[in-house]
Amino acid sequence: MTTANYYSDMGGLPGQGELLSGKAVFTTAYAVIPRGVMSDIVTSVLPHWSGTRAWILSRPLTGFAETFSQYLMEVAPGGGSDRPEPNALTQGAIFVVEGGLTIRLGEEAHELVAGSFAYLPAGRAWRLRNHGAGAAKFHWIRKTFQVVDGLEAPESIFAHESERPMAAMPGTDGRWATSRFIDPDDVRYDMHVNIVTFEPGATIPFMETHVMEHGLYVLEGKAVYRLNRDWVEVEAGDFMWLRSFCPQACYAGGPGRFRYLLYKDVNRHTALW
Repeated sequence: MTTANYYSDMGGLPGQGELLSGKAVFTTAYAVIPRGVMSDIVTSVLPHWSGTRAWILSRPLTGFAETFSQYLMEVAPGGGSDRPEPNALTQGAIFVVEGGLTIRLGEEAHELVAGSFAYLPAGRAWRLRNHGAGAAKFHWIRKTFQVVDGLEAPESIFAHESERPMAAMPGTDGRWATSRFIDPDDVRYDMHVNIVTFEPGATIPFMETHVMEHGLYVLEGKAVYRLNRDWVEVEAGDFMWLRSFCPQACYAGGPGRFRYLLYKDVNRHTALW
């Protein structure tokens, strides 16, 4: 199995000699937040978190993507929170890209390292702490849970990418594959978080157009992504934010693998206002 790489070199500040041009863009269909935008001056501090800063990559916006928020978190040694989630109706998903941390869910303690994933159900109290010697960096996806009458509440999930086999898309000889942290057939869950992997030269060979909103954070490599009417070059550390029905396709030109962390909302009826 190829060793996994997870981009985690965010922060800093561009020099005064840098050009102002870049590939950051916000449109009515999509947004691209490149890694160079994730500097020290755009971080947030959060209530009840210590030794922590956050890059807030997405938040619900009326008329755009409305189902989720995605943070990129950096927790210093000894930092963390005993009250991380302020809303009892909100579920969370965490994916670690650097360092290690401990999550306590109820009375159980779970040790997470780079490549680890945690799904934290709504209404379950949890705590997070970095007991290591270096910074812990992770993605934190938050979504209000959509309760369905007659369905049991979803269970917590703790896993590592190495424990999740890559499922190849049909007819691709494994060149386009997905590692799923949540069982796609389990309708109790109303969101999925996956890692999508393309080998050099692999493509999404059609313009996907669907109701699911997306957050895509590039973990490794580079590619050219088609977003609505535009071709956009992306690389490790870039974030793409797609609203419903934004046409999308991809070409992974190499020289190495292209991989991203993918959020999407699933398994629920659309709201009718």
